[in-house]
Amino acid sequence: MLVLLILHLVAALLAPLLVRWWGPRACYPLALAPAAAFGWAVAHTPTVRDGGAVVETYRWIGQLRLDLALRVTTLSWLMLLLVGGVGALVLVYSARYFHPGSAGVARFAAVLVAFAGAMLGLVVADDLLLLYVFWELTTVFSYLLIGHSTERRSSRWAAAQALTVTTLGGLAMLVGFLLLGRHAGGYRWSAIAAAPLPGGGYLAAAVLLILAGALAKSAVVPFSSWLPVAMAAPTPVSAYLHAAAMVKAGVYLVGLLAPVLAIAGPWRPVTVVAGLVTLVAGGWAALRQTDLKLLLAYGTVSQLGLLTVVIGAGTPKAALAGTAMLLAHALFKAALFLVVGLLDHCAGTRDLRELSGVGRTAPLLAVVAGLAAASMAGLPPLFGFVAKEAVLAAFTDRPLVLAVLVGGTALTVAYSIRFLWGAFATRPGTPATELAAAPAAMLAPPALLAAAGLAFGPAAGWLGGLLHPYAELFGPGEAHLALWPGPNLALGLSAVAVAAGVALHLVRGPLAPALARLHVPVGGNQGYEWVTHRFDRFAIEVTGATQRGSLPQYLGAILLALVLLPGAAMLTARPWRERIALWDTPAQLVVCLVIAVAAVFAVGARRRLTAMLLVGVTGYGTAMMFVLYGAPDLALTQFLVETATIVLFVLVLRRLPDRFSARPLRRSRWLRRGIGVAAGVVMAGLALAAAGARRTPSISLAFPDLAVAQGYGRNVVNVTLVDIRAWDTMGELSVLVVAATGVASLIFERSRTGPRPRRPAPSAPRRDRRPVWLRGGATLRERRRSIVFEVVTRLIFHTVLLFSLFLLFSGHNAPGGGFAGGLVAGLALAVRYLAGGRYELAEAAPVGAGTVLGAGLAVSVGTGAIGLLRTGSVLESVKVDLWLPAVGHCYLVTSLFFDVGVYLIVVGLVLDILRSLGAEVDRHVEASGGPEAGLAVHREGDRT
Repeated sequence: MLVLLILHLVAALLAPLLVRWWGPRACYPLALAPAAAFGWAVAHTPTVRDGGAVVETYRWIGQLRLDLALRVTTLSWLMLLLVGGVGALVLVYSARYFHPGSAGVARFAAVLVAFAGAMLGLVVADDLLLLYVFWELTTVFSYLLIGHSTERRSSRWAAAQALTVTTLGGLAMLVGFLLLGRHAGGYRWSAIAAAPLPGGGYLAAAVLLILAGALAKSAVVPFSSWLPVAMAAPTPVSAYLHAAAMVKAGVYLVGLLAPVLAIAGPWRPVTVVAGLVTLVAGGWAALRQTDLKLLLAYGTVSQLGLLTVVIGAGTPKAALAGTAMLLAHALFKAALFLVVGLLDHCAGTRDLRELSGVGRTAPLLAVVAGLAAASMAGLPPLFGFVAKEAVLAAFTDRPLVLAVLVGGTALTVAYSIRFLWGAFATRPGTPATELAAAPAAMLAPPALLAAAGLAFGPAAGWLGGLLHPYAELFGPGEAHLALWPGPNLALGLSAVAVAAGVALHLVRGPLAPALARLHVPVGGNQGYEWVTHRFDRFAIEVTGATQRGSLPQYLGAILLALVLLPGAAMLTARPWRERIALWDTPAQLVVCLVIAVAAVFAVGARRRLTAMLLVGVTGYGTAMMFVLYGAPDLALTQFLVETATIVLFVLVLRRLPDRFSARPLRRSRWLRRGIGVAAGVVMAGLALAAAGARRTPSISLAFPDLAVAQGYGRNVVNVTLVDIRAWDTMGELSVLVVAATGVASLIFERSRTGPRPRRPAPSAPRRDRRPVWLRGGATLRERRRSIVFEVVTRLIFHTVLLFSLFLLFSGHNAPGGGFAGGLVAGLALAVRYLAGGRYELAEAAPVGAGTVLGAGLAVSVGTGAIGLLRTGSVLESVKVDLWLPAVGHCYLVTSLFFDVGVYLIVVGLVLDILRSLGAEVDRHVEASGGPEAGLAVHREGDRT
């Protein structure tokens, strides 16, 4: 089964290339993927016939106990036949449905094959969470297929409506799965079904949520509106998704869970009531349609309601009848959709008011449609008749349900006749429809499906034997399929339904006004539009009331919510220890007071620079606290981060006004102080509560031993970053690269990896040119320039870089590491920029920031590959013993290279910030001729 999933994935990836080579004819080889699934199901028929199961399990996410658990039993085997067989025929049909050169064929072919693979995964998944993954994949792919004609607003609207309804239903279903799995002890459905479910109200809630997802997927009331609108999709999509595959997913889920959950309180009332309402409403709506495709769409809605009632009933007879109807419906409805597509392709219309005489000009097509429509109406000897008789026989002990089923069957007969009459009859006063020649590749798929419906009728007993193991899941009971069940109540009611359907068609003229008047006050589309409009309006009102453009208001609201909700709960529960040591040494108290005073004054500061410096004091004070608590590595990192942050603030603040606001802010300052103090107290309380809530030993207690034994280093902090929790660090590095790219994209008007600004070449003759140490070319103006600063910067720059490398290489066993070393190197570049502007920065770092970032990420990822090759585990450290002359024995750890990647990424990030918020902003100012346009001056030949 996994091979089949991979085959569909490969075919979907190759589809655009094949379509580019062969055009729509590429659908022929692509049909091999679903055909392989069909062949696999046929090959495993003996196992399914005997009641066995085909099982495959592959490890996936061990920590979550989530495996690729695949299992095929009777119901999934039947769905596999439909998904594979109908999918292959639809792809063959599509090869001639689309004209050569049609737009979007490559996307259509790729997405349709991918959808077939997702549907395959859905029906063979044994784990409920894995089933949900494939469930949502089918939702996404169906959205792309329904919205195939992107230039048409109707297609985009239909795709969005289908996506919205089915996604919301899927989310509800996921919550139901989580409830069910949480109380059942796992998500493997075969295990859940084999054990008794614990009682409780959770089961009713889980059932309702799961049914919401299933009914939304299968377009059952109240979620029916999206399916008729989805007819904006190409006809092959309708034949596959809306007749044989996607809409069957909800019915399949009901059938999968019914053997266990049918006994739950809300199961039968919901499935029976929703299904019967859908059966009648869909059939009645189908009689009012003039578009043949819409007629079939509403007929599909009606039939899905019938399937929901039958498969959700939870009895052996109903289960067997439901699987028979599932097969029959896929055969006749897919065939009819393909017939409509062929009519539209050859006649240019599918409006039954414009078609006339098609039965005489295309008799073979009329025969195919007649067989499929007769099966839909339940006429012998077609398989639709067998399924209908089995359905009626399964409910003879429930008169009310049986009466509604008979009425729904009569409506089915009526709109089946209406379809044939509208598509193929000759009507006086309507010009004869001119048909183009029907390609054999388009006629063969519906003909095969209709012929299968005819052949399966006499073979009903054999098919019943294949499907009987599913009925046995509901307990003992006599259930069988037969073409001629003998005179019984079901046969008599079937005859009544056929007669009533014929009568409805015959009185269609007088009945037309009643059909026009009898409809729901608010249709499904109107209801959906009203709901979405109200949500949009509500979002606008909420946004207008809350999004005032004031960052202090936003932050204040967040902090107030923090104080009122978790703070109040914490005061009520008091989850901290009774005795709390406030400090260990007086020095800690002094530092805390400094931090508190700086924070209070920062809130009241009116100048931005003053506030920034006071905030910096709080950061440096925090670093001092790390020192006092014996964490030099954290202290070093905090000092460096705080310094780099101050540089970043300076670069930003120079383009902002000096003061925050000219308004009197005395009251607001005290309000802000109060909110800040309250938030600080709550956060301190939460920290104490979290520290006191631990019930098991921390995993970090083992880190010192692991750092030496497996990471080969004594600096626990650094070894944790580059080995024990290297995956976390890898994720953070990726975030840093993305953040740097985002900042640069907001500032740069050109490529940030392009040539850096260079100083103008001196005008002295070539023979007089000699190396110079401190240029006097393009640099800051005299009133902004400090020669002493420039000289000192150049004197210490390379020493600082060497110190950063020392921190990098010593960080495995001593304070330091790639992050700290990268920050030191970045600060050295920042000092070069502050000393001489963007030209000085270009001299110090002639390589692009994007190049440095990419190299760092490549080095870090490459280190993971080394661990994979040597140990079989990604990012695991490998020790390499070396003997060097004059040094002796030493060793090298591969995590050092990971740290080198961290170093390069941090340097690249700082360099990107300096060039984005520093050098590039300088260039913008110079180009705009602003008040600071004289930052740089060119003085050719001036040297110092």
